[in-house]
Amino acid sequence: MSSFVRPAIPSQYRAISTHLAIAPPVSVVIPAMNEAENLPYVFKTLPDWIHEVVLVDGNSTDNTVEVARELWPDVVVVPQRGKGKGDALITGFAACTGDIIVMVDADGSADGQEIVSYVSALVSGADFAKGSRFANGGGTDDMTPIRKLGNWALCTVVNKKFGARYTDLCYGYNAFWRRCLDQIDLDCTGFEVETLMNIRVVKAGLKVQEIPSHEYLRIHGTSNLRAVRDGLRVLKVILKESSTRRAQRRRRTQATMLNTGRGEVS
Repeated sequence: MSSFVRPAIPSQYRAISTHLAIAPPVSVVIPAMNEAENLPYVFKTLPDWIHEVVLVDGNSTDNTVEVARELWPDVVVVPQRGKGKGDALITGFAACTGDIIVMVDADGSADGQEIVSYVSALVSGADFAKGSRFANGGGTDDMTPIRKLGNWALCTVVNKKFGARYTDLCYGYNAFWRRCLDQIDLDCTGFEVETLMNIRVVKAGLKVQEIPSHEYLRIHGTSNLRAVRDGLRVLKVILKESSTRRAQRRRRTQATMLNTGRGEVS
């Protein structure tokens, strides 16, 4: 009986599974502040074919950086100068060298083995692979009924105002082509960064594919997320982006009218 031999894969490709190999290098960005106890769980699930891990250290007072370097010797450690998750992610994105960027939280709530689904969506034609806990096949162990209601309400508003078809809004497990950063121009510092990204990819006309994802409980420590405070910040972002969109529409309409008028005169 002959045994199966995996076909040789050219060196410029990275083997992801027996059925999939990719050329684009993948960077994983992990914002972390005092997450030394959780990092072993996070790094354990990361696939070995990724190009690089960028850890953004938010001025940790424990041994977060040392643990990261022990677990992943080639980890790129970037000190965060500002504050907030949005600021940390923007800092991490700037340090990435891969063509694909994946966002992963440092609390152990995300399964790194799901990265293959995100990357598969991108190499199949999507610009932005958006994790969803409420898409068919997804789930969450870490949301209270109040937070679920708030997420649903905010998601409904975004879908209505921007023509999106999201099932989840405030989730931090996403992946995208690095070139997308030029089109969404992130400029916020807090937890509302995921919402801002989700809105701006739609406004930019990028192709979005939702990826079913399961969110697990934080393993150690407590989250800095505050439902009411951060919910209000998310709502503020939605209203601001909606106002900006209306202003852009008015400018386009006025420009069209002026051009039409010139055409009639000539």
